[in-house]
Amino acid sequence: MTQRTIAYFSMEVGIKAEMPTYSGGLGVLAGDTIRSAADLKVPMIAITLLHRKGYFHQHLDASGWQREKPVDWVVENFLKEMPARASVNMEGRTVHLRAWQYEVIGNLGFKVPVYFLDANLPENSEWDRTLTDFLYGGDQHYRLCQEVILGIGGVRMLRALGYENIQRFHTNEGHASLLTLELLDEEANKAGRQSITHDDVEAVRKKCVFTTHTPVPAGHDKFPLDLVHRMLGRREVYDMREVFCCEGVLNMTFLALNLSHYVNGGAKKHGEVSQLMFARYAIDSITNGVHAFTWVAEPFQELFDRYIWGWEQDNFSLRYALNIPKPEIWQAHIQAKQRLLQYVNDKTGVGMDAEVLTIGFARRAATYKRANLLFTDLERLKSMATNAGLIQLLYAGKAHPQDHGGKEIIQRIFRAKEGLKPNIKMAYLENYDMEVGKLITAGVDVWLNTPQPPNEASGTSGMKAALNGVPSLSVLDGWWIEGHIEGVTGWSIGENGRGIVEDHDWSKDAASLYDKLEHVILPMFYRDRDRFIEVMRHAIALNGSFFNTQRMVQQYVLNAYFR
Repeated sequence: MTQRTIAYFSMEVGIKAEMPTYSGGLGVLAGDTIRSAADLKVPMIAITLLHRKGYFHQHLDASGWQREKPVDWVVENFLKEMPARASVNMEGRTVHLRAWQYEVIGNLGFKVPVYFLDANLPENSEWDRTLTDFLYGGDQHYRLCQEVILGIGGVRMLRALGYENIQRFHTNEGHASLLTLELLDEEANKAGRQSITHDDVEAVRKKCVFTTHTPVPAGHDKFPLDLVHRMLGRREVYDMREVFCCEGVLNMTFLALNLSHYVNGGAKKHGEVSQLMFARYAIDSITNGVHAFTWVAEPFQELFDRYIWGWEQDNFSLRYALNIPKPEIWQAHIQAKQRLLQYVNDKTGVGMDAEVLTIGFARRAATYKRANLLFTDLERLKSMATNAGLIQLLYAGKAHPQDHGGKEIIQRIFRAKEGLKPNIKMAYLENYDMEVGKLITAGVDVWLNTPQPPNEASGTSGMKAALNGVPSLSVLDGWWIEGHIEGVTGWSIGENGRGIVEDHDWSKDAASLYDKLEHVILPMFYRDRDRFIEVMRHAIALNGSFFNTQRMVQQYVLNAYFR
């Protein structure tokens, strides 16, 4: 245990679909990061919260309005309870914690333990026992309690488990930033002091790495100082305001920025955007990736096994996908597509056809992702399907329970579904999770992404699609700026997005989307299949071989962990 030197903290971690300990991209990225760390034998441990009630179970009523209910899962079926105990002090009381362990096993047998913190202990009050129940649930008070448990409780639990020689603490987004406060206390205690000094700040900064994942304000947690003082009772928050505070509040992002020696965004463009947002700090970029073996569908795994020996251990070798015969690429794709459409038809009864161009859009339902951009002009879309080639549409994604705008977008998509009948078949799948995500990203023909730049920090669903030979049709934002070669790895929507200031007009982007579909993609899919498959091969060879967590973790090792 004592040989582990990297501690990875994340509010959510996606291990498997049956464990609802994640909500979307951030948690799935965390899980993929841990899997690649295990593959590469990086001496990592991970800390997160248990989320006994999950994120939520999604039900869409006949009008498309989202309703939520807790998720029931049996923790003991997946995790091993550890004997160690830790505690945190909040509002003058002690909250006791235990940890449950899951071991992620790499492709060479190396194990990375993930510890899920749990407050559901009989020593705690009834309310305190719920503090690790809901991911992103409750009000500011509940959220701050959770972030105290994750950050401060996480460090204390690691010590209780015997991990004393950790050299780097990696904060995946700002939720765990309070780990720095516990590290500051450790430095002061080592020096025999009761108070924190700026020497402690420098010592902690050398140990910490911070990755920011969003330029959207709602993604940066802020807490009023009176709540923080009531919760922690710490004078340092006031006495060292330049470290802990920004604009009169505890800003978890600024706390992490102030106490990390290395900070990065999740793509090159996002690094530039973050540098403008936080101009006082040096912000690098490490473009996100996905765990190749996890997200490659079985038909493509078998194909790669035949033609690219050792691709699991060496994801860069996927560039040799250019040598795979086109008929075999297409056959593997059809197998993945048939599996997806069988699932869709069983769930919805919509009757989708494997011969029809199928477009997929599946991600968190947030307003800036503009999931309804495709439905700007229903008449043109129907005319296109009639005259240029048949189209099927597949949507999935959850809105945060408190995001009314996100829920309204889902409802608009439902209305569009009715308006497109009978020309276009369409389905919206409930409860988008890792299992459904793998089916969709592997089984559609084209992956659609329509964010409002520069709000897409990275995005990873298109990377999963690329590994399975599914090209993207996307606005130039996030990772797609780096992965896009027009007509080679996929297609762009709108104007070039490589600048910082964006002015993406909705109607212009919609027109560009329709033009690419009508004049480029549909004719290629139906009348020049050989060329379409060539784009599929390049999606694997150029994007699949690079946009993976194997490359990403190697960059963290070189740039952040051991520097």
